[in-house]
Amino acid sequence: MTEYIKTLEIEFEKKKDPTIASEQKAYMRNQFEFYGIKSTARREIQKPFMAKNYLPNKEDLNNIVTILWQKPQREYQLFSQELVSRYAKIFEKQDIELLEYMVTNKSWWDTVDFVSYNLMGQYFKTYVAERKACVNKWLESNNIWLQRSALLFQLKYKEDLDTHLLSLVINNLLGSKEFFINKAIGWILREYSKTNPKWVMDFTSKTDLSALSNREALRLLK
Repeated sequence: MTEYIKTLEIEFEKKKDPTIASEQKAYMRNQFEFYGIKSTARREIQKPFMAKNYLPNKEDLNNIVTILWQKPQREYQLFSQELVSRYAKIFEKQDIELLEYMVTNKSWWDTVDFVSYNLMGQYFKTYVAERKACVNKWLESNNIWLQRSALLFQLKYKEDLDTHLLSLVINNLLGSKEFFINKAIGWILREYSKTNPKWVMDFTSKTDLSALSNREALRLLK
């Protein structure tokens, strides 16, 4: 595990670019440090670390991600979430705790959204019975990123989307002044309108959505 992390650090250090790093930091409102490695180049560096014969043992995943998540450069969090995605088909029930950690630490849309619809989305397909309890906990947490996750984990579900649960989440968050909540409400409704436009039209007509949510929800239906 130590060698895995150390080797990754060495490879990232080799490719750092202070000029790009400064631009990336400014784009992310100066919340995170960067090496200045663009996504395409980062994924090229990552390839050997994601190779099946070099992947860490599943039992080491939690520790590796926690260590990497605490590092200042954003590339480590972006790497970590893509590493976790390699284990998505063998998630265990307790892995929701790791996903929640990733959402609630160093939180911003670039990690929260990936974790929500790629990782949590896969988790809840396996552990369907855990959905409602987790969603209720997240709604009650007053953490906007967990609440955003409650909205977005179904983003790729298409015809498998649970409209009753989505309605519950949206109605619970009505009146929010948070941009990231209202934007996510519109986003999930817009995405679902590709699968079930009638349901989205009916829901928006009966629900007092924010102007932002309503505009985003109906963008493809006008």
